[in-house]
Amino acid sequence: MSRKITVLLFTCIIVLSLVLSACRAGQAPPAATQISGDTSGETTTTEKVVETVEVVKTVIVTVEAPGQAPAATPQVKIQVAQAPGFGETLAAVQSRGNIICGVNGQLPGFSFLDPEGNFSGFDADFCRALAAAIFGDATKVEFRPTTTQERFTVLQTGEIDALMRNTTWSLVRDTELGLNFAPTTFYDGQGMMVPVDSGITALTDLEGGTICVQKGTTTELNLADVMSTEGINYTPAVFEDVNATYGAYAEDRCDAVTSDKSQLSSVAKGLLPDPENHVILDVTMSKEPLGPVVRHGDDQWFDIVKWVIFATLTSEEFGISSSNVDEIRGSATNPEIRRLLGLEGDLGLKLGLTNDFAYNVIKNVGNYGEIYERNLGEGTATFIPRGLNSLYKDGGLLYSPPFR
Repeated sequence: MSRKITVLLFTCIIVLSLVLSACRAGQAPPAATQISGDTSGETTTTEKVVETVEVVKTVIVTVEAPGQAPAATPQVKIQVAQAPGFGETLAAVQSRGNIICGVNGQLPGFSFLDPEGNFSGFDADFCRALAAAIFGDATKVEFRPTTTQERFTVLQTGEIDALMRNTTWSLVRDTELGLNFAPTTFYDGQGMMVPVDSGITALTDLEGGTICVQKGTTTELNLADVMSTEGINYTPAVFEDVNATYGAYAEDRCDAVTSDKSQLSSVAKGLLPDPENHVILDVTMSKEPLGPVVRHGDDQWFDIVKWVIFATLTSEEFGISSSNVDEIRGSATNPEIRRLLGLEGDLGLKLGLTNDFAYNVIKNVGNYGEIYERNLGEGTATFIPRGLNSLYKDGGLLYSPPFR
């Protein structure tokens, strides 16, 4: 006999003892008198005891039926209360006919105007992925360049629908600003760039020097923290935007410039007149998880942005790209791939979209790997090795929950 049954039988004995003790202690007539008398619909003491025994027996058989496999637990469906604001963003976007996406606009490889006058880059492509998911058309995006000073304000006031700009996720920004950070699309860290001929090889070599930094960024705060911790005296030269910051550095108005390593690499290769004359020091001053940001209050929109990102990760994991998605869609047997591409289930409908939303993202924009290679890959002028921005199975940090 299993320990579980032993415990239940012991419990049964205690219950029966308590019931019988209560019967004997009460003022009611003997059991025989109650049975022969008119009960007027009342349950007799004997019947109560019998019922108690039957209940305990039933519990024992149900819980520990020998040789019987436990039944699968059904998925409980609960009607979730929707907070005020739920669905408003998607409705406004659909009514307008496009997405207004906040970007940097001055960062080669991430978001900048190409020679044809179109916004290009890694962040810009995630704006297009969101448009493809909603409209099935990646061109339905209005790009709004934003500065570091105004980026949160234009999102808070509803001037943009999402911020797809090099913006670091932090606790204060996640709480005090009334914002939600979607999954990180680019894992970065703050670095320091100096002229090759400066002789500077470590942060300590910047003692008494001047460092260019952009105003209102975590970069500015991190610089102060690190230099204070290391006991290095320096003078910050603070500027409003990317062009002013690197313009001052290029004019030798500071000894070094600091920002996210991706920005240093991007700007050095894309904006500085002599990129080969500058080097990024082998030091990482912070963690900088960068990704899309939305307003608090509309969980449907938050979910949409999250799962568009996850669709690009999952499709790369399964080897589904813009070039083979139609072929795979026509022959897929893997249940998760079929759900991802809208062949089974109603995952898109749960987001307020069509079930083929992920298919539209992959077909029109590509998977994460395609987006990365197109903008930051080895064949680009802004090449950055993937490193931490590889899938988890390749030693990176990128990971999607299941499409289920």
